Amino acid sequence: MKVYLDNAATTPVDPEVLAVMMPFFKEKFGNPSSVHYQGQEAKIALDRARVEVADFFRVEPEEIIFTSGATESVNLAHKGLIETFQKSRVPACQAEKPHIVTTSIEHKAVLETCRHLEKLGWAEVTYLPVDRFGLVRAEAVERAIKPNTVLISVMYVNNEVGTIQPIKKIGDFVKKINLSRPASGAPRIFFHTDATQAIQYLNCDVSELGIDLLSLTGHKFYAPKGVGLLLVKSGISLVRQQDGGGQDHGRRAGTENVAFIAGLAEALKQRAAGKEQEAKRVKELRDRLAEGILKKISGVVLTGHPEKRAPHIASFTIRGVEGEAVLMYLADEGIAASSGSACAAGDLNPSHVLLAMGVKPELAHGSLRFSLGKKTTIREIDYVLSVLPEIVVKLRKMAPK
Repeated sequence: MKVYLDNAATTPVDPEVLAVMMPFFKEKFGNPSSVHYQGQEAKIALDRARVEVADFFRVEPEEIIFTSGATESVNLAHKGLIETFQKSRVPACQAEKPHIVTTSIEHKAVLETCRHLEKLGWAEVTYLPVDRFGLVRAEAVERAIKPNTVLISVMYVNNEVGTIQPIKKIGDFVKKINLSRPASGAPRIFFHTDATQAIQYLNCDVSELGIDLLSLTGHKFYAPKGVGLLLVKSGISLVRQQDGGGQDHGRRAGTENVAFIAGLAEALKQRAAGKEQEAKRVKELRDRLAEGILKKISGVVLTGHPEKRAPHIASFTIRGVEGEAVLMYLADEGIAASSGSACAAGDLNPSHVLLAMGVKPELAHGSLRFSLGKKTTIREIDYVLSVLPEIVVKLRKMAPK
């Protein structure tokens, strides 16, 4: 039996999405910048996709920038914004570097970009701690704000443990603080979130949540790899990070990947339909899996928040085993899972997320993440529950005392 429970790493392309993409590889292959028929046909498709994506987020089409994925989107958001402040020489930032507030459990795309800006001497960064459930307190974010703070970047859902962060609370107080900032001469604060693991199941109305910048990648919700977006609310200036032509209103140079962008738009439409029902179904399966594992295997801890968690992610630490060894044995049984972020594959160090949550390194090495998807069934969950306990027993017997 083949069971795929690594949907937080990547998902298969939906048949409906692939069907929308296929014409742009053959008969509708034109360059959107060309003035002839084929080019204008591609441009119409590109514009249509932009409108469809904007409708999903309830924003204007001009507020959508298509990218190669979430990592590029994060780089454009953070570097583009900080470079804007560097060039504009905002009075409150003349004596001090622009300040970024983020968390210690962000995806490496955010953490490494922030560290890069620190090394250049372009920004000061505060990395906030989280509690044992992987939750950052909104009050801690607010307390970290300084007169030179220009960017707050907090992920919506943690990709390793599934904890949902208090995005709306953060967005609400950022709005209030920004109302008083012009009088003090302090710059406006912009709020960014990585919504990659939230997009399928949670509310992503950026106006309601108070979000200024939102990044995501398509392959986590049944679009192809190699396409993503950055949502940039009107009035925000970003220095582009990719120079060349004037595509995307001069914000991202390069010929647009029309086929993949059309696929991204279709995938979002598919996810919007029946989102609440699918979230309920997946949550029930996830709870069945988590409860079964905790009941059948001793020395297991469910990581992440017990209630404030995305419906598709169940992550654990298992005492007395190595996570990588468990994964290999599961693979032999036809089960695909992970020990954390797919972007950290091959890294022998414990998960930075688990360490930030206070998990001891020896336990963090025994981490295991199952992430469910739209094709996950009860039969598959029960199969995992029948196989995993025996694997853990076997590995514990083999482990040195």
